[in-house]
Amino acid sequence: MKAEAARLAGHPTEPVLVAVAGVVLEAFPEGVLWWADQRLLVVADLHLEKGSAFARRGQLLPPYDTAATLARLERLVTRLEPAVVVSLGDSFHDDGGAARLSRRDRAVLSALQTGREWIWIAGNHDPAAPAGLEGTHLDALAIGAVRFVHEPGLMATSGEIAGHLHPAARVAGRGRSVRRRCFVSDGERLVLPAFGAYAGGLNVMDQAFAGLFATRSLRAFMLGEDRVYAVGPKALRPD
Repeated sequence: MKAEAARLAGHPTEPVLVAVAGVVLEAFPEGVLWWADQRLLVVADLHLEKGSAFARRGQLLPPYDTAATLARLERLVTRLEPAVVVSLGDSFHDDGGAARLSRRDRAVLSALQTGREWIWIAGNHDPAAPAGLEGTHLDALAIGAVRFVHEPGLMATSGEIAGHLHPAARVAGRGRSVRRRCFVSDGERLVLPAFGAYAGGLNVMDQAFAGLFATRSLRAFMLGEDRVYAVGPKALRPD
């Protein structure tokens, strides 16, 4: 609880260095990726307005997910001052999500976009550009040796950085287990955890991850309260 309170108050969290196709990036415990040389912040699967999407189908959830997600992102943008923000798809839970933003949440998002380049990568939940919002909408973005996409390809692709799968990892020992969202990488490609407040996590040992990574070099970078923990494949457990 003390660590969480310090983090929310602005106490710096500790990233871990992660190399993807020779490019050194920083993975933060908040679940974002930072490319310092490019001043580029990467976030995946915000799933904004998921609560309102469920409400439209009669499944009532507290309508605070968008505000909570944007508040977490705002703290990171304020701390890192990125020149570019790349949102790796499923930024909204559906194509109508942008239109359902409250006036306050729209103002917060607009302020975050001001003075920087904002890239919306098309996702399976939101394939079209978000209506009424600034930013550039792309299917993929290539910068040097890396390529940013929403869904990881079935074929091994060096330099691919993706979202979509909402990776999580579980480790066990001494009579207890811990399950956390995580980054997952083998040094050639990387999948980010979902950032959205209502986005869940899929165990990296699930069949959906099969064949995406070289097993021996696979690492799950589990999100702690104020640091990231690298875990090798032998320590990972299924749910």
